[in-house]
Amino acid sequence: MVWNAKTFTSYVLAIMVIAVTLIAVLAIWDVISLEYVFRKIITSLLVIFAASVVTLFIFNVVIKDHS
Repeated sequence: MVWNAKTFTSYVLAIMVIAVTLIAVLAIWDVISLEYVFRKIITSLLVIFAASVVTLFIFNVVIKDHS
């Protein structure tokens, strides 16, 4: 399997979404208590997502693959 930037970024984002979802479900069921941690996790996830979108845009539009 060839790991290009899109594939790697997609897997990283999917793993992060699963981790945040797991933390959210545990917090809903009061297994863990999250005062401000969840807000920081969501904000961090949004920042990483925005950076990934910009990076993928640069790779797809500016640096075209001539294959």
